[in-house]
Amino acid sequence: MSATRGLIINGREVPASSARTTSDTNPWTGEVYAEVAAATVQDVTRAVDAADAAFAQWSATKPATRRQIFLEAARLMADRSDDIVRIMAAEVGGTAPWAAFNARLAADILLEAAAAVSQPTGQLLATDADGVISAQTRVPKGVVAAISPWNAPVILGVRAVALPLAVGNTVVMKPSEDAPIACGLLIADVLHEAGLPAGVLNVVTNDRADASDVVGALIADPRVRMVNFTGSTEVGRAIGVGAAQHLKPAVLELGGKNALVVLEDADVDYAVDAAVFGSFMNSGQICMCLDRIIVHRSLAEEFTAKFAARVAQLDCGDPSHSATAVGPVINSRAARRITALVEDALARGAALAAGTGRSEGPDTLIRPVVLTGVTKDMKIYYDETFGPVTVVHVVDSAEEAVALANDTPHGLTAGVITEDLRAGLEVASRLRTGIVHINDQSIADEPQAPFGGVKDSGYGRFGGQAGVDAFTDIRWVTVQARGHAHFPI
Repeated sequence: MSATRGLIINGREVPASSARTTSDTNPWTGEVYAEVAAATVQDVTRAVDAADAAFAQWSATKPATRRQIFLEAARLMADRSDDIVRIMAAEVGGTAPWAAFNARLAADILLEAAAAVSQPTGQLLATDADGVISAQTRVPKGVVAAISPWNAPVILGVRAVALPLAVGNTVVMKPSEDAPIACGLLIADVLHEAGLPAGVLNVVTNDRADASDVVGALIADPRVRMVNFTGSTEVGRAIGVGAAQHLKPAVLELGGKNALVVLEDADVDYAVDAAVFGSFMNSGQICMCLDRIIVHRSLAEEFTAKFAARVAQLDCGDPSHSATAVGPVINSRAARRITALVEDALARGAALAAGTGRSEGPDTLIRPVVLTGVTKDMKIYYDETFGPVTVVHVVDSAEEAVALANDTPHGLTAGVITEDLRAGLEVASRLRTGIVHINDQSIADEPQAPFGGVKDSGYGRFGGQAGVDAFTDIRWVTVQARGHAHFPI
């Protein structure tokens, strides 16, 4: 077992005020990987105290100083790739390629944050007033609450804090109970080693039973001026309601029911490669993973046979083995939920093209499943799978494909495979998603790109200029030349 970790408040690792801890469990072995402090509501207040006290000095820190911290953090993150591979295998069952990708992209996000530090922060405005300079500037909001998920823990943990910090905010971070180290404590360790001042980033870990109280206290604190959350639509809806009740903006990146549309002129082998990666990377536990492959009837038989054959060959098992392509899902609760979706579909007439839908070995391992014949009366038609299961749908036209892809309350990402760029652009323009990729599958992320969804996939954007806009407020500033002012009373 790893050593016990505490909360990080005002640059120091401290125990919870109750002295309680909670277990961080390995989803492959079922053994306790680490113990972490189980925060109380009082600990949330302590963390916000520290962030609020640090805000004035951090927001006034010179850009060159802030930039150097993020450049050094990017270097340290890249250097820790081997550690991240080990931590993610033990904490969330992540395979080595997925964990190494987390380390690389997290380093890139930190580099992009360094670049954002010295970007222009405003513009001059036209004005009818004589002798007046009118401008709008962007200023940090204050204390930001960042709630990060377990599935891409290092990427999404860094994304939750890097840009908010870079533009001058301070942060209180609450990482997932399933990955408190990889998506919380590790990130704070890296940033503090890089020179981040005490109190600028604080991390509050908690027991699952206390999550509602901890999050509620964080959102309700009047000194917290914004919330960002990445996770399920169900939890995101509650967080959005809580933020709105306290008149606080939120960036919510939530679930997806993502589709890959394979048009009739597509290269079948290329489409199969895209579908395998998009469906089963990280055991299907990425918000961008493909739940649905929508294939033109003229290609459906060939595509489904080749797709199922490829899926059956994927190496499944121990995430610490370098050859493993599909590891366990995060916990037994997730495995039961995924299995229930498959069993419901099969009971109502769907067919298995690959896999069984049953867990095996440890109860968290589900070999990849491909379903056909799924209809609207089956729960899996609308419910997000978030596991190693995908569905092949057959359509007769691009119009039918678009209608099927849009037949979901979600709207995160999608892919379109075609040899006709014009047809791809036309289909993409009609998909109701925040992201769409032509001649690629649904999983992609770049730190300079706006990332987020529509409908039940949330609102607001991480990344690039959109992220800078999200984590700052617009302020109107005027400068009046003396002698030009006119006060009528």
